[in-house]
Amino acid sequence: MDTTVTGLPRLGDWTDREGLRRIQEARLGRALDAATRSPFYARRGVPADLADCPLTTKRDLREAYPFGMLAVDRAEVATYHESSGSSGTPTASYYTPGDWQDLIDRYARKHVGIFPDDTFMVRTPYALMITGHLAQAAARSRGATVVPADNRSLAMPYAKVVRVLHDLGVTLTWSLATETLIWAAAAHARGLRPEADFPRLRALFVGGDPLGPAKKARIAEIWNAPVVEEYGATETGSLAGECPAGRLHLWADRAVFEVHDPVTGETTPTGRGQLVVTPLYREAMPLLRYNLEDAVEVSDVDCACGWALPVVRVLGRSAWTAPSGLTQGDVEDLVFGLPAEYGVLFWRARASGSALHVQVEGPSACASELRDAVTRAHGIDASVEALPPGSLVPSRLLTAEPEVMKPRSLFREGEDWDKALEYY
Repeated sequence: MDTTVTGLPRLGDWTDREGLRRIQEARLGRALDAATRSPFYARRGVPADLADCPLTTKRDLREAYPFGMLAVDRAEVATYHESSGSSGTPTASYYTPGDWQDLIDRYARKHVGIFPDDTFMVRTPYALMITGHLAQAAARSRGATVVPADNRSLAMPYAKVVRVLHDLGVTLTWSLATETLIWAAAAHARGLRPEADFPRLRALFVGGDPLGPAKKARIAEIWNAPVVEEYGATETGSLAGECPAGRLHLWADRAVFEVHDPVTGETTPTGRGQLVVTPLYREAMPLLRYNLEDAVEVSDVDCACGWALPVVRVLGRSAWTAPSGLTQGDVEDLVFGLPAEYGVLFWRARASGSALHVQVEGPSACASELRDAVTRAHGIDASVEALPPGSLVPSRLLTAEPEVMKPRSLFREGEDWDKALEYY
């Protein structure tokens, strides 16, 4: 068997479902055994059969904060992380050096490749989240030059992002999908054309928010570059990546995946519901049937790429799902299905019972078209407002320059010393 230097199976070794089943069977016993060394699972008990394990929930992780899930000695931990808390209180995660080899390998499985002559801009948060650190580590493992642009940072506003993209000749980027739309608006505000004035940009790596085919196609058209999707979480690292045929595949050679229906309580290998994951190569923090609570569709359809890996479509966080079952992805498909000439980049919606109120930045014609599309597709009454540009993403956000200063105590006459000890 061809393996990496760390003993991890390569993706290319598993092009049939029987091969995937064998690797899962070979590793599952070790994953169950590792879990017995975790205080949380030691108390709960670890049955011999994974199917007999109850689901591990985000609440379980929160109650085990900070080290109740740790299955190795503290001296073996390489990094500590916390989730963004986008759908509740953050959860803690930790990784050994061996875990990091697995993390890096999974992230670097990009079909377009990461190479030494690439300039790779990381535009996701660093801090306690794993996303920025992971992308940087994976890019450096392939020899690329990393531009650590961070996110949610006053030191890196959108005007500066566009300058770096343009002046450094960035070839690859990593960000939320929606970020790339904001860059496009910021580029236009600077008098640049995203489709023509960034000729070295060869791919946009995106993850972290829902990405339907319509939105993906619109971003690729705007930037004249392919959009390559990634899916994962701080608690698990990368869980799925895009194949050359454009589908998102779960890394079933590195984890066991299931789909949980929160209404019926049934958990199955495929279907529509919440994604459940059991990592097979986790040392510091074993997870058994961990419910990510992300709304997904998983199928075992054959793919033109030849990968015998399950296909997944990420519909959104369960916290972002309306009571009617409508997801952010459902609405986004319709928004970006509007004619491209409308120039719609930004939208938001609020669900109330069986009704939906949507706001979009675009011409008045898009309001009635989107309202009718929502009703036809989902049988939901929708009110849609068409707003002028700048209503949802203000122009000052696109053009602001950094206002960051180091703390200081000595000022010249006329300087603003009210910022003496402030970090912004």
